[in-house]
Amino acid sequence: MKKGSIIFLVIIGIIVLLAVYAIGLRNNIITMDESAESSFKNISVQLERRADLIPNLVETVKGYAAHESAIFTEVAEARSRLLAARGPAEMAEAHGALNSALGRLLAIGENYPQLKADTSFVRLQDELAGTENRIAVARKKYNDTVKEYNTATRKFPASLFGFEQRDYYEPPAGKDVTNVPQVKF
Repeated sequence: MKKGSIIFLVIIGIIVLLAVYAIGLRNNIITMDESAESSFKNISVQLERRADLIPNLVETVKGYAAHESAIFTEVAEARSRLLAARGPAEMAEAHGALNSALGRLLAIGENYPQLKADTSFVRLQDELAGTENRIAVARKKYNDTVKEYNTATRKFPASLFGFEQRDYYEPPAGKDVTNVPQVKF
């Protein structure tokens, strides 16, 4: 074989290896992006589960404290905003507003001993607390997945593919969505 043919084959081999590497890298980033999207959907599922519990909780409280109508309206509006929210920032904002309204709703129980003893109310509170924990876990998993994805997309040569950074699920400025409503009976 001629020396020129060998050099040509080596160059072709290097080009093929670089192409295979680039394809693998791009596919890996796409997989990370899909994982981040899946993690975000898990947050949405838990937030919807939480929103589905709220009408039952409101109805239970209404039975004992019907004259507290302002808080019922506030909870309903906050729930609607949460269900309509799209994207991490909007969801975090709506989640914070709902936490605030739920905290006030649950605090009503302090004034109604019969409500505190109602098994439906206690069960709904327990389910709500469990859902809050699931939301926190899903939010952490999402942010961890986004961190991995964002880091990968910023590294060379992956940065040449033009992937956009994803937003973290963070509370809006001045708000803390990690404080879940808690009432101790």
